[in-house]
Amino acid sequence: MIVTEDEARAYVAGLTDSAGMARLETLAAMVLDENQRQNLIARATEPHIWQRHIADSAQLLQNVSRETLGANAGGPWLDLGSGPGFPGLVIAALCPNMPVVLVESRARRVEFLLRAVAAMDLPKCRVEGQRLERVEPFAARAISARAFAPLDRLLNLSAPFSTRATAYVLPKGRSAAQELEALKPSIRAMFHVKHSLTDPDAGIIVKA
Repeated sequence: MIVTEDEARAYVAGLTDSAGMARLETLAAMVLDENQRQNLIARATEPHIWQRHIADSAQLLQNVSRETLGANAGGPWLDLGSGPGFPGLVIAALCPNMPVVLVESRARRVEFLLRAVAAMDLPKCRVEGQRLERVEPFAARAISARAFAPLDRLLNLSAPFSTRATAYVLPKGRSAAQELEALKPSIRAMFHVKHSLTDPDAGIIVKA
């Protein structure tokens, strides 16, 4: 379990190189600065940004296969309701050669994401500043979402981007098992819940 900021930094450092850590340092600084102007993250979590937000996002990579992250995996990683960039910008920072698409409809957050992508020098990361329903569908290699929508609605909205090979990694907090249980059995059987490394009570809904 990742409990402290030092543990969170050490965990993330084990997933990337010095350039990746520098990109994430840039993101953390930008989020904390912008949080003084708009509510990107809860103020109480600011001192724990690496544990509560960055490591919490980074752990999603360990719930997908190497093939999903590989050069031949096909389409982009799709992050829904990216907000301040968690988890999508963290994924992009850790995998800068993988195409990542961030979908966010709130104008001020779109502007922040665009600035962060530029500051972190992520040319393969694209921001779609509109509702998901208006984004031209493409085959996604993986789909992530944090606090985007209830699971059943999320799956319906993301269906145009999903193929048999698409992985899902959906941090759902304490509601993970309950939301999964509410799905039709045929759909529920495709997913399982993994325990979060950053919160003993939280779950990640996974389809790998």
